[in-house]
Amino acid sequence: MAIALIVVAGLYLYGVHKLRTRGDRWPIGRTLAFVPGGLGVIAIATLSGLGTYDDTLFSAHMIQHMLLSMVAPILMALGAPVTLALRTLPAKPRNLLLSFLHSRFFRLVSNPLIAFAFFIATPYALYLSGWYPATLTSTWLHEFTHVHFLIVGSLFFWPLIGLDPLPGRWPYPARALMMIISMPLHAVLGVIIMQMAGRIATSYYEGLHLSWITPAYDQQIGGGLLWSSGDLISLLMLAAFVTQWIRSDERTAARIDRQLDRTTGEDNALEAYNARLARLAARSQGRPAPEA
Repeated sequence: MAIALIVVAGLYLYGVHKLRTRGDRWPIGRTLAFVPGGLGVIAIATLSGLGTYDDTLFSAHMIQHMLLSMVAPILMALGAPVTLALRTLPAKPRNLLLSFLHSRFFRLVSNPLIAFAFFIATPYALYLSGWYPATLTSTWLHEFTHVHFLIVGSLFFWPLIGLDPLPGRWPYPARALMMIISMPLHAVLGVIIMQMAGRIATSYYEGLHLSWITPAYDQQIGGGLLWSSGDLISLLMLAAFVTQWIRSDERTAARIDRQLDRTTGEDNALEAYNARLARLAARSQGRPAPEA
């Protein structure tokens, strides 16, 4: 994971360097959002003490879950890596990327309804079935779950608040409705986890024989984290979305104003030209020239 994160960060920074070398501008905010932001969050979730205890404490796993499925995808989406790639890749790789973005497969998996279904169903399926206990005893399934969190979160957030030009993107009102609907669903699951009669992966956590916390109390903490942090992250996401919406409206209004200014200027020029022709015609016929 460390090598993968270093490679991705290096490629992104190389793309930014390439743009600036040829005189193009790339907002520093996008770089900060992607490299220390999104990739940094992934590093914290998987390479820090949080990653060490993710199979020891349910609460640590829950923090990791939120970071990988919500925080990191949001920050990476704000980094616009697809736009950077399209502006810096050679012709052949760029055409391959464009072909993938416009393929039927990508249109299907990036459809907001499909992405919404995966984003909401994943945590319910994970914690209310045997999926999560199996991840605690299988390294491959454990790592696959991390990747799954990232992919599902990216597919959900990229079309909603991402800056990249994705095909089939919904208008802002529809995206706002999708985000509002998704906000309470993680909180509901958090309450379910806190109030469950049984315990998640009971035999595994009891087999650890931790003296400083009980599995029941740890599960209460994990459910509370999902309940509270999910709403907080959703509100921050909604704030970023509203900011983008307002800026989009401002750009649209400015573009319309420029078009109206050009139209008005062209009309004035046409009127002045017609008036000049009328004066010339009047002089040639010996009549008084009309007033401008």
